[in-house]
Amino acid sequence: MENIYNIAKFAHVLGFAFMSIPLFNLIVVNERALMGSSFNYETDRYFENIIKRGAVRCYVFQFTVFISGLIIVILGPGLSAMFTNWVLATKTIILFILMSLLSYVHFSIQPKIEELLLSLDSDKAAPENFASMLAPFRIKRKKLATLCLFLVITAIILGLQTYIRHDPLVTVGLISLAAIFSYRANKSLIRFGWF
Repeated sequence: MENIYNIAKFAHVLGFAFMSIPLFNLIVVNERALMGSSFNYETDRYFENIIKRGAVRCYVFQFTVFISGLIIVILGPGLSAMFTNWVLATKTIILFILMSLLSYVHFSIQPKIEELLLSLDSDKAAPENFASMLAPFRIKRKKLATLCLFLVITAIILGLQTYIRHDPLVTVGLISLAAIFSYRANKSLIRFGWF
């Protein structure tokens, strides 16, 4: 059982690490912005394919985190810890929020973008206002990716404290830094990582 527990912990941490898809989607979106605001079918189709296909990957990583987390709790402190350990409860709530946000983007926002893009092809010129037709959906998706990035980082910060707590000021400070970094990832290319 100890081997299963250790493998589950590894899968759990790895799953959270790979849930950094919102960060890379923000980087992709900000790279696209460098090319100007005008619509270019090939470029925009390429970027949308990257973002659209990331959703399935993220579902797999979220499912990995959920299943491995259940195994860790069952083999460790027991399911009752989900109700007695506020960190575990908060991490679980964050995971369900992340799943819900991903589902909203994947099943509501992305299909609207795809519907607009399907009306075009590389041989057909886009209407002059086409970029502005896409903008509301892309802006909303970008804001939600920023929120998801913040939640993933927050869950990791809390995950480090599942059984041994940091000073509350350290936790608040780290979560504040997560918010600042998420905001920066939304607004810039973060060319040099943290800076």
